[in-house]
Amino acid sequence: MLNKLKLFWRNILELSGEDAYERYLMRLAEHQKLHGVDNGCLEHHKPLSRQAFFKQWQDGKWTGIKRCC
Repeated sequence: MLNKLKLFWRNILELSGEDAYERYLMRLAEHQKLHGVDNGCLEHHKPLSRQAFFKQWQDGKWTGIKRCC
């Protein structure tokens, strides 16, 4: 029962976007591990702070025209 509750809670966090920063950190770490730290990859950078990440996320979500017609 506890596992089902944890799965439910994880799904709620994913749907609401609350876990977006944690997913960003995981993807960044996977990218850096895959490409290595010292191979000159231009995309290797320090992770954004939580505040900077959410500002960038909100700006991307709400800046500009977001309609099809």
